[in-house]
Amino acid sequence: MQQQQAIRFSPVSQKEFLSTLRKRVDAYFTERGISKHGNALMHFKVFFYIGGMMTFFATLMFGQWASFWQSLPLWIGLGTFAAFIGLNVCHDALHGAYSSSPFLNAFVGKFFNIIGANDYMWKIVHNTIHHTYTNIPDMDDDIHSTLLIRMSPSAPRTRFHRYQHVYAFFLYGLASISWIFLKDFKKFFFQAPIGFRYPKHPTSQYFNLLGFKVLHLALFFVMPFFIIPQPWWQILIGLLVMHFFEGFLLTIIFVMAHVVEGTHFPVPNIEGEIENNWAVHQLYTTANFARHNKLLNFIAGGLNFQIEHHLFPHICHVHYVGIAPIVEQTAKEFRIPYIDNPTFTDALRSHRSFLKKMGREDSPEQKMPKIATLEPVMYEKVV
Repeated sequence: MQQQQAIRFSPVSQKEFLSTLRKRVDAYFTERGISKHGNALMHFKVFFYIGGMMTFFATLMFGQWASFWQSLPLWIGLGTFAAFIGLNVCHDALHGAYSSSPFLNAFVGKFFNIIGANDYMWKIVHNTIHHTYTNIPDMDDDIHSTLLIRMSPSAPRTRFHRYQHVYAFFLYGLASISWIFLKDFKKFFFQAPIGFRYPKHPTSQYFNLLGFKVLHLALFFVMPFFIIPQPWWQILIGLLVMHFFEGFLLTIIFVMAHVVEGTHFPVPNIEGEIENNWAVHQLYTTANFARHNKLLNFIAGGLNFQIEHHLFPHICHVHYVGIAPIVEQTAKEFRIPYIDNPTFTDALRSHRSFLKKMGREDSPEQKMPKIATLEPVMYEKVV
């Protein structure tokens, strides 16, 4: 029987990079006398996006829109702002980056549950697993390949993948529906990545999961049919349109940061070791895009600065535009890749090209070793 191995990162490879980078980033905040948490801009974004979604919701529910075409922009706005809340507000709060107050972070993070997701599972699957084992096949669920979409060179290729660069973008629009009705439940009750064992879920988290799911369904799936004076099928179309915009925006922002040309999908060696240390691994597996696009900087929650986010997830995203030159210069000094697609279009084209390549080219078989329950030093603990 093959001995199981735990994944670990090289303890000595490029160890000076992260210490040097942290000193420089700390100096950036010290010299300017500013906090690493949210500033006035971040506070404005919280009220703007949460207030915007509430406005769209109230207007849609109580505006007495007799015409489907009159209400359609409100469905689109509701889905769009739900995505923006996830990207700009809850993402920072659940990383502890919005405020120095754990209570305030937890309170703001609960809006993640109201829009249909689950904050507890997100901290495990995203904060801990994705941020530690980025782009590692069978560990990082965000690059999990399916029968219809192949996102990793080590995943098996099927005949369905040949045209994934065309239809994948339509499937992205189903992401939020899948998240609400399937993903959280599957992760909570059944499925952990290979070699990773979830902690025993506290009893309170069962109520947290089920209670907020019921609340979300009551608000967004039941109320519209009782309140909006339109045929049921028109309301159903509105709901699908809302979720298409929400799911597409959430997914496309992510895939253009990890599933593009130039990013790596490292496979551990037979001893279960990744060649680089954790910090360098993040630069090989992560990409920035459209850093100078002011509109995207406002709506993407800093996730177009994905490199900075992965290296410093506890720093509020409004500061990434300031520290990005420091990260880029330090990476250059240490001869580490800094993957940056200059525009949104460049990133979108790169993602599409990657999907096309994954759909039409086989890759050498790269199976991970059997892995025991992992106990590495996590970059961020689940709280």
